[in-house]
Amino acid sequence: MFSTILVPIDLAEPESSHRALDAAFHMAHEYNSDVHVMTVVPDFGMSIVGGYFPEGFEQKALDGTRQRLDEYLEGAVPDNVDVKGHVAHGSIYEEILRVAKEVGADVIVMASHRPAMRDYLIGPNAARVVRHATQSVLVVRD
Repeated sequence: MFSTILVPIDLAEPESSHRALDAAFHMAHEYNSDVHVMTVVPDFGMSIVGGYFPEGFEQKALDGTRQRLDEYLEGAVPDNVDVKGHVAHGSIYEEILRVAKEVGADVIVMASHRPAMRDYLIGPNAARVVRHATQSVLVVRD
């Protein structure tokens, strides 16, 4: 049913990430799927903000995030599962949708916290992915 699964994770929320990964690994075992795990380093938003950071800061952040993702996956992925890791940079929900298209994902499995009042006004990344994704999305709640 699903041949390629994308799991976007937040390295700052390891418990939520574990829940989404567990669901994805179960699906991968059931359907013999490829699993791609990604995380996103947000961009500065406005270019003027970037001027306050030292030169090379973004690359250093991307390299550090790649190392953290690799370390996280070492401890979180069972030996019998093959996972490809991806680090993206930009708007979180836009990068999730871009990578989903790039890897040919049929389903996105992602964690989401219980909505708070501010989420109804601003809109969390999970909600944006659900609204705009062309593939199925499984949202795993805390």
